[in-house]
Order: sequence, then C-alpha cells, then structure tokens
Amino acid sequence: MTKPSFSRLLLAIAILTAGRDFACAQVTATISGKVEDASGAAVGGAIVAVKNVETGATRTVMTDEMGNYRALSLPVGSHDVRAEKPGFRAAVRTGINLAVGQEAVVNLKLEVGELTQEVTVSLETPLVDTTTASVAGLVGEREVKDLPLNGRSFDNLITLNPGAINYTYKSPGTVTSQGNTFSVAGRRPLENLFLMNGIEYTGSSQLSITPGGVSGNLLGIDAVREFNVLTGTYSAEYGKRAGAQVTVVTQSGTNQFRGSVFEFLRNSALDARNFFDQGAIAPFRRNQFGASAGGPVKKDRVFLFGNYEGFRHRLGISSPSVVPDQEARQGRLPNPATGAYATVPNLRPEMLNYMQLWPQPNGPEIMVPATPPGTGLVPSGTAYSYNTPKQSINENFGTAKGDYIARDQDSFSVSYTADDGNNLSPLADPLFGNYISLRSQVATIRETHIFSPRVLNAFSAGFSRAGFALDSFAFATYPSSLSFVSGQGPGGIVIGGGTTTTGAAAITSPGPNNAAGAQNHRNLFTSTDGVQISRGIHQISVGAWFQKMQDNENTASRRLGVANFASLTTFLQGTTTTFQVVPKPTELGFRSWFGAWYAEDSMKLRRNLTVRAGIRQEFTNGWNEKFGRASNYIADANGVLLTDPRVGTSAFTDNNARWLFGPRVALAWDPFGNGKTAIRAGFGVYYTLIDNL
Repeated sequence: MTKPSFSRLLLAIAILTAGRDFACAQVTATISGKVEDASGAAVGGAIVAVKNVETGATRTVMTDEMGNYRALSLPVGSHDVRAEKPGFRAAVRTGINLAVGQEAVVNLKLEVGELTQEVTVSLETPLVDTTTASVAGLVGEREVKDLPLNGRSFDNLITLNPGAINYTYKSPGTVTSQGNTFSVAGRRPLENLFLMNGIEYTGSSQLSITPGGVSGNLLGIDAVREFNVLTGTYSAEYGKRAGAQVTVVTQSGTNQFRGSVFEFLRNSALDARNFFDQGAIAPFRRNQFGASAGGPVKKDRVFLFGNYEGFRHRLGISSPSVVPDQEARQGRLPNPATGAYATVPNLRPEMLNYMQLWPQPNGPEIMVPATPPGTGLVPSGTAYSYNTPKQSINENFGTAKGDYIARDQDSFSVSYTADDGNNLSPLADPLFGNYISLRSQVATIRETHIFSPRVLNAFSAGFSRAGFALDSFAFATYPSSLSFVSGQGPGGIVIGGGTTTTGAAAITSPGPNNAAGAQNHRNLFTSTDGVQISRGIHQISVGAWFQKMQDNENTASRRLGVANFASLTTFLQGTTTTFQVVPKPTELGFRSWFGAWYAEDSMKLRRNLTVRAGIRQEFTNGWNEKFGRASNYIADANGVLLTDPRVGTSAFTDNNARWLFGPRVALAWDPFGNGKTAIRAGFGVYYTLIDNL
C-alpha cells in the first residue's frame, strides 16, 4: 500500500567540489578506468587484476577495444590494481581504498618494455566521485571510529550529511524502541530505510521502526566499518521507502589477526548539582565495555570477525511531583477564599486509602490565587514531593561475520547481529515504573558468482526481527482493594485542574503506564537477486526483491483501568468523570508481501559524462490480518460513514499498490575533466510502501 502524499517526484542538482559523495551498490564498490599507452592511445586486450589487500582475493577483467575496463561488486577496503599486456611494462596502482557504493576511477598508462618490469604508483582515492549520479554521503571507517559520540551511537553521525537532522517525538502513553530518528530533506522518519549488509534492519514500536536499543543508542561502533546515506536520485536498485537509504557494512576478518578491548566509564564524580537535586548530587554510573577480534581461519580463503559490546547504566533521576498535601490526605481541603482547611463535603473515607499511591510531600505547599482574584494567595491542597528514583538500563550487542572465498568465481558471506536489553525507568510518580524489554536481530547470507569478467550475479537472503514488550507496575505492594481489575495491580488515576478552577498545578497522576502490557514483534524475510553486465560503455543492472512481513501486536491500552476526576474535591468524593478499562486487549497478526523488479543502464557517454536510466516496479498484496480482526469504517454512496465498521482480513477496502512504476534518470558530469568537480542531476518517482500501522 502507499499513501499518495508519500509518492515523490524528485529533481535534484548538486554541485560538489569537495567531500566524498557516492552512490550505493548494495554493500560493494566498483573500480573502472581506462588503460592507455604513453602516447595516449587506448590499449585493448590488456589484463587488469584488482587485488583486495586485506584478504588476497583477486578479480581479473580485460579492457575492451577502447581500453575501458570495469571490475564490479568489489568488497570495501584497500585494493591494488595491476594492468599488463605483452610488449609493455606492467602498471600497478596501490592504496585504493574503496568505500561502500563507490565507483573509483583508476586510469593506467602502459610503457613499452619487458612484461617482467613494472611501474608502481601509490594512488590516493579521489575526494570527489565524478561517475555516480546519486546524492549521498559516506561516513567512513575513520569517522565512525574517531569522532567522539556520547553513548557510542553511530547513527548520530547521519547528521553529518547536508539536509539530515535529528527528529525527536513522543506521544503520551506510547512506547518507542528508544533509538534515534532522523529526517532527511524534510521527509518523515518512517520513510527512511536501514540496510545491514544488504538486508533491512528494522525496529519495533508504536511510533517508529527505526532500529535502536533500550539505551537510546544504536550500538556497534567497533562492528561497523562504514555506512552510506543515500538522500536523493538513487538508482532503481533501491526502493520500498522514499526517504533516505542507509546502507551499513560491518567489519570482516582479514589475513591479519586483529582485536581490541575497551571500556568507557562515566559517573557523577564531577557532575554539577541539578536544579531539582535535593542535597546531594543524584548518583550516576555508566559503563560501556566490549571487545572485537577478527582474522583468517584459512589464509586467502576463510575469515571470521566477532564483536561484543555491553551497556550498563544506573542513574538517579531528580523527580519533582505534585501530590496531595498532608491535610488533603486526611480529607481536608482549603477554602478557595480564605485558605482555611475543612473536611470535604460528602467525603468517602475509602478514597483516603488511594493516597498511598502518591509519595509523601516533602517540599513547599503550592499556592494559588484566592477567590475573588486580587485578594492574595491561598493553599491549593497540593505540595511538591522531591525524590530520586533510579533508572536501570542493561543492553548487550553482538555481531559475527564469516567470509568464504570458495574459488575465483564464487564467494560467500554470512553475518548475524543481535541487540538485547531492558530498561527499568520510574514514572512521574516515582512509586511506579516502566519495564521495557527490546530485542532486535538481523541475519544475512550473500553469494556472489562471476559468470565471466563482464557478467556477475549477487544473491542475498536475510531475516530481520525486532520485538518489544512493555510492563508497568508499582514498586511497592498494595492491597487488592486499590485495584480496578481483579487480580491485577493498581490502575491509573487522573485528576485535572487541581482542587479548584482557579488554576492549581495539575496533580501528578499515580498508577502504571496506560500502555502496560503492549507488545509488538516484526519479522521480515527478505531475498534479493541482481545481475550486473558490463559491456562497452554500458553497465546494465537487472534484479528482483521480495519480502514477507509479519507484524504481531498487542496494542494494550488501559488494561488496568483509568479513573478520571475533575478535581481533588471530586476525587475525595469518589465522583469520576470517566472510567476506562480494556481488560483483554485484542491481539492482531498482520501479514503482507512486498516485491519489486528493476532494470537500469549506466552509460559512460563521454570520459567525463555518465548517464543513468532505469525503471522500478513495486507491488504489494495489501495489509492483511491473520485472524480476520481488522476493521475500518466505510462510506456509503453519499460519502457518509456507515454505522457498522467493516471487519475482515484487511483494514483497507482497496489495494492501490499493485502497479507502482518509478522511472529513474540521472547524470554525473565532470565539467573540467580533472576529477575535482562533479555536477549531478536526477529525476525519479519514489514510493513508500506502508508496512506499519
């Protein structure tokens, strides 16, 4: 399904004179160039060997009659390029560091001489990519490892890219996966897509499906090699969302054994006193620790890498609450004119038992204007209570990756990443708290087969799962008489407007979170297959993508009951305005299939001009509920909503997302031909497939 407002027509022109801006080709890179002799004539039939310095893997291609060559689907990292042909000295370029999605241009010159002789030149990777048309921003290995980050959350680096900003939002009574969210070019955060080693990395919550842990961080700096943020005019290979496409590549093992151990400590030893701290500084201690290791199992063939990171957080939260004062706890409230306390008329003594749901007042009385106004201040019947309840967060992150180079034509990569944590945090009433547990994981397998130096196939399959559960409870034990639902703990109490209509401060609501008992589990089963063909000036890409989605949720709300009172007076009288309870929330199981095919040609029309043209079609079978419990109101012929909702397997009456065609056209131009300036322009139609309600 799509929302019409989510469809995007994008025209972007970007002029870049510095920085590294690369298009993405899943989790790999490309090297292309031209081989010439000393006079500048093209050398056809030259053998070009591209060697991965870290693993020893070598890719061999041959130049065409124009001297052009292209090595596709290369792993990120350091590479050497060697060109040779009988009658010429071999030419070698070293120090080519490929980034995810990059197409590096490496031109070589062959000098007349013996083949046993060679000319070696160390080459720095160009700072400006002049061959790819996508608007993107690379966050490389150096930035990921060296830039300081509070909490070691690597997704904070996304905002290094122009047009990307952090986006923070939270609705009352809802739960998020606690991770950071961001907006690119003004688009909604839900339109961004995270890819981990080529497979979608999902979160799970009521508001966001951006991946993140209970600590509020996206851990794994030591596991992440680099990531690329595609923000506009990206190729037909990418879809499902119309926002940014964030491609993350994890570390791999190499021919050298490498490892690290770390711990970062923060505490309150040098903290300043918070305005709300009463006396001593609130205690704080955070430990982030872990280790990583990688190396060869069999040199040049089998490699392993593993990483673990732990997060432990203990924080005392200064929590000022507005609670009934000592007189109100005895059923006595002040006169709004004189301030004199008197017993509330029609007081129900059993309501006094609920006073134990608030902490004792230990701060000043809250004063409000007397009635009539202008005659001074009188007590409100409420006072401040200052407390320092503790927040406790435990999170564990780990990743493992294995690479196997079976032979020159086949290579395999398998990876698994998991994040598991829990967060115990106090509510505004420190006698109650939330307990959030969150677990996310993504597993990928990738196989690359080289049919010939000009034809390559890459197949990926993966599974991504994210689940959260919320429980909310009292830290103390209360008698069953204070519960609204038999066999459960206390429910919620909302008192609005204070004791009078003269504007007393709102009283802190005791009781658990309204969403207590909510759960959500998202499963994504993804497979992709793509073929790349290099022929002359053309680089042709064709492929398909399929994904099965399962979303099992229990949107619990007011499961323990919520009683609303107009004022503290009506509370003591036991007179509610409303009472809401949903003792047995409905469990829903949504299912959907998504798919797409694409075809694209990247044409190097001139030495300094690359034009890309392609098309992508996306489709879905709709949003279907497994148990037939989905409902939606429908309108009659006059547009009036019918009284009875439609109940069935789908929440939608029509599926308008079966034929979503998206043309993509873009160019990259180096106007001066010196590799220092790039002009990009593009047009495309992009869709956001709805996979969360």
